[in-house]
Amino acid sequence: MNVDLFDFALPPERIALRPAVPRDAARLLVLDAASTRDRQMRDLPGQLRAGDLLVFNDTRVIPAQLEGRRGAATIGATLHLREGPRRWRAFVRNGRRLRDGDLIDFGEGVAATASERDEDGSWALDFAGNEPVETLLERAGRMPLPPYIAARRGADEADQADYQTMFAAEPGAVAAPTAALHFTPELMTALTAAGVEYQTLTLHVGAGTFLPVKGRDTADHRMHAEWGRLDAATADRLNATRAAGGRVIAVGTTSLRLIESACGPEGEGDGLVRPFEGNTAIFITPGYRFRGVDGLLTNFHLPRSTLFMLVSALMGRERMQAAYAHAIAAEYRFYSYGDASLLLP
Repeated sequence: MNVDLFDFALPPERIALRPAVPRDAARLLVLDAASTRDRQMRDLPGQLRAGDLLVFNDTRVIPAQLEGRRGAATIGATLHLREGPRRWRAFVRNGRRLRDGDLIDFGEGVAATASERDEDGSWALDFAGNEPVETLLERAGRMPLPPYIAARRGADEADQADYQTMFAAEPGAVAAPTAALHFTPELMTALTAAGVEYQTLTLHVGAGTFLPVKGRDTADHRMHAEWGRLDAATADRLNATRAAGGRVIAVGTTSLRLIESACGPEGEGDGLVRPFEGNTAIFITPGYRFRGVDGLLTNFHLPRSTLFMLVSALMGRERMQAAYAHAIAAEYRFYSYGDASLLLP
């Protein structure tokens, strides 16, 4: 499809630089087959049904941005995919100054050797020493705020908590599963009282989630792989929920993409979710037939992005264009720290 079909004009003042306080005070745009409704996240229990199942991503953001030197050159690295015990694939700023085998000194006793430059400009970084790479990152790395926030302000102490969800447990993401940022213990208690259940899975979000679609056609876009795990108990619970008449609602596009990956290749399988562990590079555009989810709670996404294409596949492109026009006119807050939408096709 032509990428221009997924474009829209977003005033820069609609980009949220800080989250709502408290988190569940964020606004919620509810879209179903019949209506569009303006609500708050605190209203979510009344928008769902007893027996519905929310599925959260329990990944935890790691301090995946590093600043270092290769001789006189300053090198910036954003890790985005673990490739081995001490190897990460990274997008590199000033990468033209690197050669295969160069050692980058990130300070604080942290260094890595660059090799295997990919056609997308990323490099493999092999970290020196015996300490776990997570320990090295805690010492030398910093929180990787999304580029549309980082361009307008630096990361600070507040982001250490603000950019983690209440479900964060499994370290490995370089971007937060931001739809879950809206949830609080109080909201979870209200959902439980309404008969809405929840389950977790793990997908380590990579920095590729922020990459623009540069080609003119969606067929030309290359998705970057992200590692995920959905175990047998989780698969059984998702299948049982739907068999009992409940709905599986993915909280965030990361949860949705992993569930759909666990249903097997598009056009195959019996619609059941199965255990999954490994990399997924699933790219969902209009025309895709959803098999594992019945709805999605997600933030508002960038124009021309793979995530806006995904929500357009779920609800219809014209419907989502109209919904985003409504959200802009009604002054909803966009992107990672912004407001949310509940999509129920």
